[in-house]
Amino acid sequence: MREVRNELFDSVEKRDKIYFISDVHLGASALKNNKERERHLVQWLKEIEPTTAELFLVGDIFDFWYEYHAVVPKGFTRFFGQLSHMIDHGIKVKFFTGNHDVWAYNYLQEEIGIEVFRKPEIFERQGKKLYVGHGDGLNPKDKGYLLLKKVFNNKVAQFLFSCIHPDIAFYIANKWSRHSRLSHPDESAQFIATPNREEQLQFAIEHVKTTPINYYIFGHRHVYVDYSLNDTARLVILGEWIQTFSYAVLSEGELSLNKYPME
Repeated sequence: MREVRNELFDSVEKRDKIYFISDVHLGASALKNNKERERHLVQWLKEIEPTTAELFLVGDIFDFWYEYHAVVPKGFTRFFGQLSHMIDHGIKVKFFTGNHDVWAYNYLQEEIGIEVFRKPEIFERQGKKLYVGHGDGLNPKDKGYLLLKKVFNNKVAQFLFSCIHPDIAFYIANKWSRHSRLSHPDESAQFIATPNREEQLQFAIEHVKTTPINYYIFGHRHVYVDYSLNDTARLVILGEWIQTFSYAVLSEGELSLNKYPME
């Protein structure tokens, strides 16, 4: 069995797809099915593993993540184990911090081998240019959110938070989560294709005027969207793994959105 599995992974030509996922919110205290969702996520990762060249985790994978010098949040063992297995077999994993897991420092890189990005990046893959980021804080007029984001990224604020005992810090985070939109999901939430209503759309429309991008790939909004910006550019919003269980895959230069059925 081991020889068959190694032969599968050594077949590089089979690992030619790139997957994107966001907004899993693992460990969310506002949700009651965290272990079930983690197992579901791991099952999906196992199924895509033989064809995956690269995996993009596009923010808010965790509902709360903070690394102390010698302490990280407990749990997620199945998820980390599967990611470690994939990386050990040559699959590249990229992690973009979101507004819920912004405080990811060195643990994911040093212990698991995940490459961490703290801002959107442009990649060229399969002959296409991809603009990838969590998708929050794109509206320069949203001063309140941008100030909050600046505080969360401030070194002094991070140090002060690290002085709080982990049990208290995680308690505060869980209380915050229970009052977030996860506690009161809006099933009627929808993408309204007007720039003044959708900051990700507004950003992409303006950005593509000066930079040739084929796919803008965002999370954050918890909606499932594939929107054509022009003849060569599209905006893709990845949805979430709370109700929709959606993801995107790039294969032979074509990006498609899909749903993984919750059994």
